[in-house]
Amino acid sequence: MNVIMRLAKFEIGQIVRHRIFPFRGVIFDVDPEFANTEEWYQAIPEEIRPNKEQPFYHLLAVGPQGPYVAYVSEQNLLPDDEHGPVAHPQVNEMFQGFEDGRYRAKGRVTN
Repeated sequence: MNVIMRLAKFEIGQIVRHRIFPFRGVIFDVDPEFANTEEWYQAIPEEIRPNKEQPFYHLLAVGPQGPYVAYVSEQNLLPDDEHGPVAHPQVNEMFQGFEDGRYRAKGRVTN
């Protein structure tokens, strides 16, 4: 059995933006590869449907329609260039403190 190690490009607490759609968000979880439903995957238009064999990120996202939770492939994320906090109502439930353009997860010890 061949096991492929996948390293995520982005980290929990990091703020990112979508490559195509107008939203940004903070990462609160990472799946090493696609872990959503097939129905969700098939709902993505084929011409922009991402490969399943890459990290997928759970985001507290904010876009033109307001806050929501997003599930996004690594290939569709870029580092955020606004460097400001994300105005999502659940941010304070999962994170504490915002410094140097990123959030610190609750319960996480920093040096």
